[in-house]
Amino acid sequence: MNVKLIKTEKDYKAALKRADSLWDSKLNSKDGDELEVLTTLIEKYEKDNFEIIAPDPIEAIKFRMEQLGMEKSDLAKIIGANRASEVLNKKRPLSLGIIRTLSSELKIPAASLIGN
Repeated sequence: MNVKLIKTEKDYKAALKRADSLWDSKLNSKDGDELEVLTTLIEKYEKDNFEIIAPDPIEAIKFRMEQLGMEKSDLAKIIGANRASEVLNKKRPLSLGIIRTLSSELKIPAASLIGN
C-alpha cells in the first residue's frame, strides 16, 4: 500500500483513479484496506475543497413539493392558504412553527429550511 495525503488536484485525480481500480476489492484484504484509506482521504479532500452551498429554503420547499407532485393548494392545507402564498413568494419568513411543520409533513431536513 503506497498511500499519501491528497494535497493537489493532481493527487486527487490520481487517488480517484486508484480507488476506481480497487472498487471491487474484498473487505479486509490488502486492496480493500487501501481502498478504505483512499476513500477517507478523498472525502477529506472533497470536504476541504468543494464547498456545498445550502439551498435557499424556499427553493428547497418548491423542490420537495415538485418531487411529491404537490400544488400550492396542497401546501395551503398544511400551513394555511395565506401563509403558503406568502412563504412561496418570500413575503413571509419561515417561523419556527412552519419549519417544524414542513420538516415533519414534507420530510425536509430542518437545516435546509433554516437557511444561512
